[in-house]
Amino acid sequence: MPELPEVETVKNTLKNFIVNKRIVDIRVNYPRIIENDLDQFKRAVVGQLITDLDRVGKYLIFVLEDTAFVSHLRMEGKYNILTKPEFSKHDHIIFYLDDGTYLSYNDTRKFGRMVLSSKSDYKNQLPLSKLGPEPFCADAKVVYQRIHKSDIPIKHLLLDQTIMAGIGNIYANEICFAMGINPFTPGKRLTLKRVEQLVQASCKILEAAIAQGGTTIHSFSANGIDGLFQVSLQVHLQKECKICHSEIIKEKIKGRSTYYCPKCQRRKS
Repeated sequence: MPELPEVETVKNTLKNFIVNKRIVDIRVNYPRIIENDLDQFKRAVVGQLITDLDRVGKYLIFVLEDTAFVSHLRMEGKYNILTKPEFSKHDHIIFYLDDGTYLSYNDTRKFGRMVLSSKSDYKNQLPLSKLGPEPFCADAKVVYQRIHKSDIPIKHLLLDQTIMAGIGNIYANEICFAMGINPFTPGKRLTLKRVEQLVQASCKILEAAIAQGGTTIHSFSANGIDGLFQVSLQVHLQKECKICHSEIIKEKIKGRSTYYCPKCQRRKS
């Protein structure tokens, strides 16, 4: 699943191709991706100039002249710029642009979603209004208040988008490793100081991933630009710890694959 760094890369890449171009038509091959009434969505979007792209957490926001729509890529979603109408069976939403190019939403698993929102107030409307702050803006004291009574493993709390937005499975594994903390540790075991370190570690890892274009695993790419952060992964998908050379353990936490070093991540708080 594309996480904050990957969606940031998509945003920055797409801006070069679509900002200040007008949507002249839309072809919808799989209507369930659009959460609004299909005709309503088309009426709102067709004829509109794309004025900007924004990102909040893992969401991508297309800002138009009079409206906006929010896109979530979910597991396999991606946007491609096409110069010819040569579409694949997984190109489910196609925006026809006024320069003769096409913006295609491609999604092998069809889990992605798009929904209309307000141009001026999209951050305060669903689905974005339910999100917590990104780590870059998070107040450690507020995060501590959210988790200090929780029996939920810290790895799973990192995935809770209402606490801090943008962290997915890859970076949650990496953050736990950077903290030297066992991912099964309940949130209530972390002191305020450790939560401050958690927020700092989250920012540092996400910033490093953004600088390298995200992590290219499986299907992620941004119009041919592959992320490089996968070469910096310390624990996710690894077999051996790069620090102590112990075998990396892979287990499930609430259904999510969790990688950790049993020696470097012994700490329970």
